[in-house]
Amino acid sequence: MLEKLTFPIVDTHLHVWDNRLIDYPWLSGNELLNRPYLLEDYNRACGAVKVERMVFLQCEADFSQFMREAEWVESLANQDSRLQGIVPWAPLEKGDAARADLEKLAANPRVKGIRRIIQFEPDLEFCLRPDFVRGVNALPDYNLSFDICIDYRHMVNTLQMVRQCPNVQFIIDHIAKPDIKNQMLDPWREHMRTFASFPNVNCKMSGLVTEADHKSWTKEQLKPYIDHVIDCFGFDRVIYGGDWPVAAQATDYPRWVETLLWAVDGCSETELKKLFHDNAIRFYKLDE
Repeated sequence: MLEKLTFPIVDTHLHVWDNRLIDYPWLSGNELLNRPYLLEDYNRACGAVKVERMVFLQCEADFSQFMREAEWVESLANQDSRLQGIVPWAPLEKGDAARADLEKLAANPRVKGIRRIIQFEPDLEFCLRPDFVRGVNALPDYNLSFDICIDYRHMVNTLQMVRQCPNVQFIIDHIAKPDIKNQMLDPWREHMRTFASFPNVNCKMSGLVTEADHKSWTKEQLKPYIDHVIDCFGFDRVIYGGDWPVAAQATDYPRWVETLLWAVDGCSETELKKLFHDNAIRFYKLDE
């Protein structure tokens, strides 16, 4: 399947971390992930997949260290010119008070967006708090997008948030994490169609394998989800992401790329290039 990729890809969902330098509380107890994962590890993991550019996504460091994480990743980008986008954490729930942090982050031209994870908040209405919505609405002032990280339980409230932020460019990480392990399709399908009705919302084709059974998932189990996302968003608003090394809990890197290539087999070369390359550059403004 990899031979269908006649061009190098853009990976819009790369995690790297060094837990000797920065604290990641969520890693404790995860035997596979609780160690440093660095660019040289990623390069090995990619195998035969040729990656032209990468976008780093915040890795849920201790919140007090979010600026340090962004600065550390910037130092990596100075060593590897393919690392062209950084999407750090920021305290958007502070509303207008978050602007000082946004200004500092956006001073770095590699910072393209913000991810403040909604999924881990115990309050399902966290994303509807007025200050949080105000913080999200501030992002276009700094030429920043917003990565939506939720699971299917948060879809209804997140749709309400999106309605209140018409000028923000959104991308849904991991297709909103449906319960693939239990083959749950509804009401996820309906909510995805509603998300797609907003022209400022894109969808990242990433993270599906970690929502499936890590040891026994099949490409046939993933295909209905991939098909539905493409049916909703079209090839103009779907964007590939590797989600390495989190996805390594369920797959090696080339297998995920091959699975996605298999699922969209029959699409045109132009559509394939949009999914794996062009849309990423457009959304994350990698050529600016």
